[in-house]
Amino acid sequence: MLISVVIPCYYSEKTIRKVSELILAEFEKNDGYECELVLVNDGSTDGTFEEIRSLCAQYPNIHGINLMRNFGQHNALMAGMNYTKGDYVMGMDDDMQTHPSQMFKLIHRIEEGFDLVYGIYPEVKNSAIKNLTSIINRKTSRVMLSRPKEVESSNFWIITSSVRDEVIRYNTFNPYVDAIFYRVTTNIGMVPVEHFKREYGSSGYTFRKLLKLWLAYWNFSIIPLRISFFFGLISAVVSVILTVILIINRLIYPDLPIGWSSTMCAMVFLFGVVLMVLGIIGEYLGKIILVLNNTPQYVIREEVTGEETQTQ
Repeated sequence: MLISVVIPCYYSEKTIRKVSELILAEFEKNDGYECELVLVNDGSTDGTFEEIRSLCAQYPNIHGINLMRNFGQHNALMAGMNYTKGDYVMGMDDDMQTHPSQMFKLIHRIEEGFDLVYGIYPEVKNSAIKNLTSIINRKTSRVMLSRPKEVESSNFWIITSSVRDEVIRYNTFNPYVDAIFYRVTTNIGMVPVEHFKREYGSSGYTFRKLLKLWLAYWNFSIIPLRISFFFGLISAVVSVILTVILIINRLIYPDLPIGWSSTMCAMVFLFGVVLMVLGIIGEYLGKIILVLNNTPQYVIREEVTGEETQTQ
């Protein structure tokens, strides 16, 4: 059985060799399984791709892909999945937090008949900010992406080849692979795995990148538009109620002065709601324009397999 392992690489020249060789060592321990590694350099400008090139020359079952710029983790995963040939496809990180020693827990679990299996972490070894963003991600993904309530997701997963074939049909410029998974299947399993500390450096996810990743949810949901509609509806109802109250007060107390401050508060509230709704609509229109302009999901500069090099 062939297992394809896709690893997006971002400034990982110090870790990618160790990750790759630990993966190969795990497969040597388990008879009946073969592996291929697809290492995708996501615009790193250090020695990451040179290290990938060296690994490809040393190991014939490692395939290297060099993207022209930093497209993002999920775009790199989509690029890698397009080059996989395995019966199962596994997604991992390049920083040793999704540790190779835990791989076969996912493999044995998916062999029970699932289409998708997530490795979940009973104990997470991330920073406080990363933990906070993970909580927000879990809460919002249930609403916006229709993630089943009993399912916990992570960046350590394995899918069948049939799921992979459906996933790579999506060619949107800003993909979110978990959202695509939930559209393809509900036959999802989980297995506890150990979460390891990052060996080098810090997370490449800045606040800007985390926000961009969260906005990728909007490609797969119309919930924000529905929320904006209800905000507008609520503000309209509140405005009508306030108007009725003011009219009644004016009739009961003719000499009661109408306050300038209350008028300004109502205007600020209503204009705020209008601007928020326009912003949400504008975000969707912007995404539509980018899709119509054929914004690429990824662009490959170079591929390396064994001693062969192909330049796009």
